[in-house]
Amino acid sequence: MSRDQETNSEPVRLLFEMTREDNPRLYDDLIRFNKGTKRVNRLRFLAHEGLLAQNWMLVPAVGALSQTAASALQAPAKVNPTVAGHVVQAFEVPMLDGDD
Repeated sequence: MSRDQETNSEPVRLLFEMTREDNPRLYDDLIRFNKGTKRVNRLRFLAHEGLLAQNWMLVPAVGALSQTAASALQAPAKVNPTVAGHVVQAFEVPMLDGDD
């Protein structure tokens, strides 16, 4: 079995902690749901939509937009390194007591 086939067959499990200071908008959205399936499904949905938006697949009716707005959508977005760092940090493994 190749590495790709092994990777595709095993589930991805995530465990992370997040405070409101890490990402207020994401925290406020997720905290609306009780612990468990609903919160996990919401995070899964947000991750999926983020992937679609990142790949520019989530562009509604470009023909209905003005030419200026359409060209703005096609321009590559600039990434704010500070915000990107917060996102990466939100998905890092939380430090346990005794870890440095």
